[in-house]
Amino acid sequence: MKKVLVLLAVLSLLIAFGACKQKVEEKASVQTPNTPAGQGIVLPKGETKVVVPDSVKAKWNAVIITVQDKVKKKTEDVKIKLGSEYTIPNSRLTLKVSDFLPDFRMDGLTITSASDKLNNPAVHVTVLDGGREIFKGWLYSKFPTIHPFQHDKYGLTLKEAVTSGKKG
Repeated sequence: MKKVLVLLAVLSLLIAFGACKQKVEEKASVQTPNTPAGQGIVLPKGETKVVVPDSVKAKWNAVIITVQDKVKKKTEDVKIKLGSEYTIPNSRLTLKVSDFLPDFRMDGLTITSASDKLNNPAVHVTVLDGGREIFKGWLYSKFPTIHPFQHDKYGLTLKEAVTSGKKG
């Protein structure tokens, strides 16, 4: 009798273990292999093209970027003209500021500004460390945590844009 009970207990455990294993395998097979985990977003293939409308080019000529020194716990607002470079003092970092879009929109592979109003301001920057590119992307003033510049010592935030007629 004891042998039968032990045999039934072992059999029950094997069946339970086998059933659990099958459920895990079923769940794993549901995820599609080409979709990044948790995303489900498919980006179009090809190179993105930035189109800055003439009205935007005429209205805006510089940006103010807040440079944060995380070690010294200091910030400094720096005015940088569009199409120019700025080297952070006492560092190897150089910022190349290119396009500013006051109303950033991305439609497929085209990045542009929907208007010349400050609805979703963004500036495209490239950061070099001793001449080596370490960041190339957009800084958003209203959404600074979207694709931010990440560095151990420095932080960068788009504070505001400067109009062509504004002194600063």
